[in-house]
This record gives sequence, C-alpha cells and structure tokens, in this order.
Amino acid sequence: MRAQGYDRYYAGAITAASSMIGPIIPPSIIMIIYGGLTGASVAALFIAGVVPGLLLAGSLMLLNGIIAHVKGHPGGTSHDLPRFLPSLLNAAPALCLPLVILGSLVFGLATPTEGSAIAVFFALVAGHFYKGLSWKMIFDAVEATAKMTGTIFIILAAISVLGYLAGQLGWSQALAAWVDSFGLTGTKYLFFLMVIFLIAGMFMDTPVALTLLIPLFAPQAMEQGISPIHLGIVLCFNLCVGLITPPLGKCLVVVSALSNSNYWRLAYAVLPFIFVQVLVLLALVYWPAISLTLPSLFGFSVN
Repeated sequence: MRAQGYDRYYAGAITAASSMIGPIIPPSIIMIIYGGLTGASVAALFIAGVVPGLLLAGSLMLLNGIIAHVKGHPGGTSHDLPRFLPSLLNAAPALCLPLVILGSLVFGLATPTEGSAIAVFFALVAGHFYKGLSWKMIFDAVEATAKMTGTIFIILAAISVLGYLAGQLGWSQALAAWVDSFGLTGTKYLFFLMVIFLIAGMFMDTPVALTLLIPLFAPQAMEQGISPIHLGIVLCFNLCVGLITPPLGKCLVVVSALSNSNYWRLAYAVLPFIFVQVLVLLALVYWPAISLTLPSLFGFSVN
C-alpha cells in the first residue's frame, strides 16, 4: 500500500482493523476456548460467526470506500490486479481448508478434534501442492502448537483453581447480587459486559481474558436466558475490538512496531474503523438473529 502511494498510517490502520475479522470467521481458536469454558457447541459457534464476520468485512469495505473517495486515495489500475480465474485456482487448496473444517462439523462427519486432524492432513497436502513445505517447517509448527497448547492448559488450570475459590468464597453469588442491585438484565447486562470486555481486550491477551472473565460473568447471563451461542459471538467480537483500541491495543502495538509508525498517530487513524466495529457490535447485541439464524437453519440448538 505504501508503494502504491497510501499514507502509512492509513495503511497501518486498515491492516490492524481488518485483522480482527480472522478470529470471528471460523475456524477460530477463541471460540474453541469459549466453548470449552461454557460447554457451548463449538460447531454452532463456528457457524454463528460466519454472518457477523461477513457483516464486519462488508462494513469495513464500505468505510474504506467512503474514505478513499473523500481523500482521493490512489487505488490501483486493472494492470495491477492478477487474473481472477488463475488466481482462484492457485488459491483453491488453501481456500478448501475452512470448508473442510466447517463441512465436517456441520454435517456431523467429525467432532471438532477430528475435524482439526482432517484439516491438518489437507494442510499438508496443500503445502505439498505449493511446494513450499519442508520438514523443518512441519517440526516448527508442531513445536509452536505444543507450546501454545501447553500455555492454554496452564491458564485453564489456574482458572479452574480460581473458579473453585470463587465458588467456595461466594464470589459468583456476590457478583450476581451486585448485578441484580443495578437491575442489569437481558440487553442491559450485555451492554455491561461490553464495557468490561472492551476494557479487558485493551490490556490482556484474548485467551487470557476469556478464561479469566467467562467463568465470572457467563453463568449470570445464561441464567437470564441469554443464548450461550449469542453470548459467545458478542464477547469474542467484543474482545477483538479491544485489540485495536487505545490506550494499549495489542494489534496496534504490533502494527506500529512492524511499520515503524508513531503509535498515537496510528491510534488516531484507526478511530473511524473502531467506530464502525462498535456499531456492528451493537447490532449483534440488539439483534441476536444475526448470530443465531444460520446455526438454527443447520439444526444446532442455540439455547
């Protein structure tokens, strides 16, 4: 984008803003963690994330188009674009991976764990097709996966201890009584959670924030009749917004460091995208059907 003449801060802002689509469009690690913590169906969460993810992508594209028109961004010519059909065929092996995972889950052909194993097999086949996969890369991937999995289980173990202490000390009941004293039920309670999780997303890794906060706040939401699938999409989306929200915003820090850009100027440039993402989040809170219609059509229980 910079080579095409875009401002570095706008290029960094749209890169950071679009990065949060990944955890919403399945397959998503944070949805797997949420499902493990609440017992919600991971397959239903994956399906529920499709429409919100596409809605977010469309909203960001619309905003990008408006800003490009107002500011006269350089854009590109037809000569800069690769031919569509050859590019699609070349990308087909990689594009099949999400379809393999979702298809195996939606049609009941495999559990989430089995679907992941099938996806690994197809990823190895795709890597062989692209002729860029080496044994060292496979070993590094296995090592990185082991480290990430170990980290997650250490966090889950610590959270289990915290949950046990919370139960013994009556923290959950105290929190429920405190929430009831403010009359926070239904949509009002979701707005309360939006604020909590938005702040948490600014300062904490998403898996850590989920494992720390879900055991405290999710049971109260479900007791009020809020769908665990709807709650999962809202909270995962919420935490991802925090990744690009100052004063910290993990994704902003990464983009600032990699692009050698001033952090606060980058944070200023990303504000319009945060505004749009919050609007999408509000829509998800107000209209649960955005998240729940698709999994219901595929026969999943959303209650």
